[in-house]
Amino acid sequence: MTKASSSLQELRRRIYRKAKSDKTHRFWGLSVHIAKSETLDEAYRIAKRNGGAPGIDGLSFNDIEASGRTVFLAEIQADLKTGRYEPKPNRKVEIPKSNGKVRVLQVPCIRDRVVQGALKLILEAVFEADFCPNSYGFRPKRSPHRALAEVRRSVLRRMSTVVDVDLSRYLDHT
Repeated sequence: MTKASSSLQELRRRIYRKAKSDKTHRFWGLSVHIAKSETLDEAYRIAKRNGGAPGIDGLSFNDIEASGRTVFLAEIQADLKTGRYEPKPNRKVEIPKSNGKVRVLQVPCIRDRVVQGALKLILEAVFEADFCPNSYGFRPKRSPHRALAEVRRSVLRRMSTVVDVDLSRYLDHT
């Protein structure tokens, strides 16, 4: 597995340390880091590794690679730097469920996935500094297995309070 460039890793480390050490600090100008070539390149690499269907524009990773990944990322970078970037609408796909209903998935185009990934790479460093260490949902280097191990340790320490929240279909009501 390829790692992010060392300068991107160091940038994320510096942002995290600043956010952790100074809870009142407000970050300005993060868009500069989001539009950096290395950030966009890493976001593209992650999006490609995750795969997925083309969005509303019909562009696949193979199409992008054939016409030039560097050009594709340079266009995104230029749009971000000049303020011209606008996300495209998502392609809606209905997935049948076992109960006869359908689940509607919204598939963003690869261009938007790359920008979202770049945002995540930079903003994650800010927010991870504030998250509770016992929170496991959608966090880097966390898994359901580690969450279960933490539950097991808590039970062994005779901790018995549980907070359970059901957010089923919460995001379907937009």
